[in-house]
Amino acid sequence: MKQWIYLLTPARLEMVTGQATEDEISAVTRHFAYLQDLTEKGIMILVGRTQNNDEHTLGIAIFEAPDEAAASIIMDNDPAVQSGVMNATLYPYFIALMRK
Repeated sequence: MKQWIYLLTPARLEMVTGQATEDEISAVTRHFAYLQDLTEKGIMILVGRTQNNDEHTLGIAIFEAPDEAAASIIMDNDPAVQSGVMNATLYPYFIALMRK
């Protein structure tokens, strides 16, 4: 199994500055549930986001998948990505150190 990371940025900055639309709120709620399910299944290793609400806001999802095609499917099936609420970019990744 290989490790992958996808970086997430809001498609619309106002979504994180307190002016999210109902569609954005719904997509982010489904996004969280999707990632929570993958975490419970042992696929996601780490998920989180920066706590700034500006143009540098960034989310990450570090996970395992057998190859790039499978990793792309995981990223593309994220409801926030599917709905266009968040932009995502996939990279091969390797965790070199992790605390116990």
